[in-house]
Amino acid sequence: MDRTGDEGLHLYSYWRSSAAWRVRIGLRLKGLACTIEPVHLLRDGGEQHAAAYAELNPQQLVPLLLHGHRAVSQSLAILEYLEEVWPHAAPLLPATARERARVRALAQLVACDIHPLNNLRVLQYLEREWNVPQDGREAWVRHWIGEGLGAFEALVAENPATGAHCHGDLPGLADCCLVPQLYNARRFGMDVAQWPTLARIEQACLALPAFRDSAPDAQPDAP
Repeated sequence: MDRTGDEGLHLYSYWRSSAAWRVRIGLRLKGLACTIEPVHLLRDGGEQHAAAYAELNPQQLVPLLLHGHRAVSQSLAILEYLEEVWPHAAPLLPATARERARVRALAQLVACDIHPLNNLRVLQYLEREWNVPQDGREAWVRHWIGEGLGAFEALVAENPATGAHCHGDLPGLADCCLVPQLYNARRFGMDVAQWPTLARIEQACLALPAFRDSAPDAQPDAP
């Protein structure tokens, strides 16, 4: 997995990881070529725990972006890195500090508040250490997704800053986070119609190749 001598972009990704999907969307929105390096989160106990990958990313999580000798972890940090290195290629953040704060808050609502509570390692811990059965784990996931997306809906519905997308009429950082989380909601049997503004934004996003081509089923490691 040593790519440090290559100045191209390499993204360590898992097809169904919503965090990795956020980054795949951002890369495609910006038109940046990137080699996908699949890391299977379940095979052989999880390839993210293999020594070679753990050396690259001690957190043993995906995504991880390699850009030459630089390794960047955490999906939001990667997206902000892409924004700073390629600021004029389809900006992911709006122009003013107030607008950027709104977009970052929406993105972090997903990445910091919803997603960590239904991450694979959390669900595995609930099963392994506390013997929580599958129906209990799924109820846990639906509870935290519902609370978070309900708040997201309240923040964007009727807000004049909301347009076709989370902020204005162009997709950005918040949309990169929202669409994968709605996919996760459906995986756990949730009806996204209960959040009509989010469902509308999702449809606008999925009309764009950057979102469709980066989706889980379109990935080289999808089964």
